[in-house]
Amino acid sequence: MFSKFQNHIVSRFPFLAEKKLFLAVSGGLDSMVLLHLLKQLPYEIAVLHCNFQLRGLESFGDQTFVENYCDQNNIPVFTTQFDTEAFAKDYKLSTQVAARELRYSWFYELLEEKDFDYILTAHHADDNLETFIINLSRGTGLDGLSGIPEQNDKIIRPLLPFSREEILKYAEENKIEWREDSSNTSNKYLRNKIRHDLVPILKELNPNFLNAFQKTQSYLQESQVMVEDASIMIYQQVAKEAGDDIHFDLKKLKKLPNYKSYLYQWLHEFGFLAWNDIYDLVNGQSGKQVFSAEFRLLKNRDTLILSPISEMSEKEQFEINENEKEVNFPLKLKLCNVGHITIDSNKAIFVDADKIQFPLVLRKWNEGDVFHPFGMHGKSKKVSKLFKDEKLSLIEKEQTWILCSDDQIVWVVGIRQDERFRIKNTSNKILKIELQ
Repeated sequence: MFSKFQNHIVSRFPFLAEKKLFLAVSGGLDSMVLLHLLKQLPYEIAVLHCNFQLRGLESFGDQTFVENYCDQNNIPVFTTQFDTEAFAKDYKLSTQVAARELRYSWFYELLEEKDFDYILTAHHADDNLETFIINLSRGTGLDGLSGIPEQNDKIIRPLLPFSREEILKYAEENKIEWREDSSNTSNKYLRNKIRHDLVPILKELNPNFLNAFQKTQSYLQESQVMVEDASIMIYQQVAKEAGDDIHFDLKKLKKLPNYKSYLYQWLHEFGFLAWNDIYDLVNGQSGKQVFSAEFRLLKNRDTLILSPISEMSEKEQFEINENEKEVNFPLKLKLCNVGHITIDSNKAIFVDADKIQFPLVLRKWNEGDVFHPFGMHGKSKKVSKLFKDEKLSLIEKEQTWILCSDDQIVWVVGIRQDERFRIKNTSNKILKIELQ
């Protein structure tokens, strides 16, 4: 197994040469074999061990075992302890999910703190099979069937081609000691049920089942690459990025015979779960929305608009004092006194400075806001009617700011100035307010 492993890691991960590598070592069979293999190769390695305190004294025994092994073999070791059950309770997570969150968060902290390059874990072929079955049983897309990736950002899994049987045989031949995790014998967890009850039946039906599965998964991974390539090409035709928003052209989207698959491919990374609601949005009424924790998808006429959910309170307002010449938040505005009007643009207004009362106030629009649109000679109009006339989407409405002087609207910023503050022949001072 050593020569096979050596050839695999050199050919698949040549970039690891001369890099500083962390090994995630629990003290169990798989991670101790990975540690034994790597310490025979010319890599700079150090060990990471997490004590999740889930098995009482046994957990501390694992920590002592790993620390002693590393001391005896002159391998740097870093350990930490977590109150996993308390963390799971506080954040309403399962114990396994909580442990994973804690583990990888600590891993990445240490990568930066100790200036290491990658973390190697001991996931192997049987782990991959079990994960495949778990995902299959829960319902999943091609992503879930493609298996555990060999590399995910800074995480490398060099044992994925090797079976648990190969790993055990290597450990026995090389007299490698390891710690048995008592929880692995319990069928309390779904993964253990699959490992102990289902996988043996599959291997009994076909002694080469694991090899056949690996071939199948390789084909699935190749298909996934094709899907991603096609998704990127179609995205460039259908989507347009506008600042933090993404606009999807529904006319173009609906011409695709399988547009639902493309929507899933484009949107699943934004945390959406209500897929039927998203698919219904394509033919739904304008103004309907679907939310994830941090994003929303809005149907606006012939467009789907993906945008982040703003954390800024609608009640929040910002003052601009008389001595301020530039404003950088929440908008970039420039204020200056000028001798005459030079341009006519929605990006800038010219107002009678004598009619302005400081501090000016920037705020979001409120239902019921009324102003006197420039050019309408004193006639009032609801801001909501202006938005309708301008055919603004809900997101564009929410992103619009109102500039006020003494509770009177001076400017629906970037859209329309108020008539009451316009420059007249009798105006002595001209203030230019420009949106940068």
